[in-house]
Formats: sequence, C-alpha cells, structure tokens
Amino acid sequence: QVQLVESGGGLVHPGGSLRLSCATSGFTFSRYWMYWVRQAPGKGLEWVSTIHNDGGTSYYHDSVKGRFTISRDNAKNTLYLQMNSLKSEDTAVYYCARDYGLDAPIYGMDYWGKGALVTVSS
Repeated sequence: QVQLVESGGGLVHPGGSLRLSCATSGFTFSRYWMYWVRQAPGKGLEWVSTIHNDGGTSYYHDSVKGRFTISRDNAKNTLYLQMNSLKSEDTAVYYCARDYGLDAPIYGMDYWGKGALVTVSS
C-alpha cells in the first residue's frame, strides 16, 4: 500500500536550518509530482512547495521562496525539504503529499504522510 513517512522535524532557533525527509513506498515514486504542505497551530493547511516527477522544476509559496528548497531522489523514493533561515512563523506540522496524477499532475493530493512537527523558537 502507499505510504509516506516524514522525518527530520524538531526544535530549532530562529535563523537555523532543518531538513525534512519523506520516505515513500508502495508506488512508483518517479512518476508522480510531490508536495509539501504545512499547518501552523490553529490555522488551516498551507501549500509550501511542489516538485515535478523528474525533479527538474519546482514551485514555492512566496513566504518560503529563497529560504526553502524542495528536492527528490527517485532512486531512493524520497522527497526532501531543506529549510534555511527559519522564522517563528514557519512553526507548523509539515506534510508530504502525492499528486493524484500518474505521469502528469491533476493538481490535487491523494496520499499524505502523518506529518513532522517543526518548531522555531528561541
């Protein structure tokens, strides 16, 4: 069955860095666009970033552009999010998610991980 498992969350000081990983299984990872989505305490879901199935193109929310980098290793079936210059407003549970579409995006998410908590605080 399809599984997505995030790791790498934790507590970091403002200005610090973390790298999230999303290990996947149960599907052909290289054929799907992937996403990172976050949910801050008491708020709704917020899209963070998208990456094409070949890793060649990515997109970012304006609030993280220039600070976060999405990447993937299709040989390892793993998605990453490198987060630098973290701010208190980046505190959230971060989820990885898969696009519905096989080989071409449908711009919706059908499978989600359970999330990784990132807390940015001094």
